[in-house]
Amino acid sequence: MAKQSKKQDQNTNNDPNTTGHVWDGIEEFNNPLPRWWLWTLYACIIWAVIYSIAYPAWPGIKSATPGLLGWSSRGDVAADIAAAEAANQGINDKLVAADIVSITDNQELAGYAKTAGAAVFLTWCAQCHGSGAAGAKGYPNLLDNDWLWGGDIEAVHTTISHGIRDETDDDTRFSQMPAFGEILEPAEIEQVANYVISLTGTPPDAQMAAAGETVFMDNCAACHTEDGTGDREFGAPNLADAIWLYGGDFDTVKQTITNSRFGVMPAWSGRLTEAQVRAVATYVHQLGGGE
Repeated sequence: MAKQSKKQDQNTNNDPNTTGHVWDGIEEFNNPLPRWWLWTLYACIIWAVIYSIAYPAWPGIKSATPGLLGWSSRGDVAADIAAAEAANQGINDKLVAADIVSITDNQELAGYAKTAGAAVFLTWCAQCHGSGAAGAKGYPNLLDNDWLWGGDIEAVHTTISHGIRDETDDDTRFSQMPAFGEILEPAEIEQVANYVISLTGTPPDAQMAAAGETVFMDNCAACHTEDGTGDREFGAPNLADAIWLYGGDFDTVKQTITNSRFGVMPAWSGRLTEAQVRAVATYVHQLGGGE
């Protein structure tokens, strides 16, 4: 508090003593803080010191001090996860032991697999396939019935377990389309691109499409088959169903033929438990496109 200085004695009006500090003729009263307030402040300081010693608090070069009690938020989360896994251990064992084809016939296992699989999907798969599993350019739509490697639950389980072109897994699904820009002449690429477009629509140049059929039979039919319906054994896409992974316009098809595609899906068998793999396989299979 402050009070305008007066020539008269300050104690005449029972004013407290001043600190002796004066600013522009204004003197500072010497009003001590209430005892209860001071003791509260001291208690808070003592508590803060004890807390910073007992719990992680002081930042270091690589991490904060661990604290004498050894507590950490990560430890709490790990304990919660361990408790959840322990609670689900029984049904997870049943899920792993069951014939994967028969999981959907067991109401208990099917219900658990769909719920657990949805959680696994949103955690690990949605980044590429989308939260609704509709996919994106270069990432397959899991809601339709168009499958590169097969859509029955066993095929889905194999794909999830071993991935696509994941060189860290010896059993990964693997195929490679040649970059025909290094094999064919530019005119031939134009021709076969027109032919591929003609399988599902109207090509930009019908005459080139007619010539492109020969190019297709000589270079592409071995994988995509003569009618362009593809071959799941090699992961060769069906070119006659108007479903495109990278796009079906002429320029995109031409780019695919010229440079090829080499999408990679990680193998999840080393990252997820077998129960989690089976759960997410069941979830994906029942989304609507499973065979």
